[in-house]
Amino acid sequence: MTSPAAQKRLFIKSYGCQMNVYDSERMADVLAPLGYGLTDAPEGADLVVLNTCHIREKATEKTYS
Repeated sequence: MTSPAAQKRLFIKSYGCQMNVYDSERMADVLAPLGYGLTDAPEGADLVVLNTCHIREKATEKTYS
């Protein structure tokens, strides 16, 4: 009998336009079958995704600040 794999934690932060929020939701959907569940904080996350918009300069600036 095999034990179920421990769930991995995923933190996604979206910067920029509304499409980034949609894209982040799709990333979470794709990673869910691989055992990733969303967490509210990056501390302790197994995978951190920063989803930025290259069109809006302010979004990129927030990433580096």
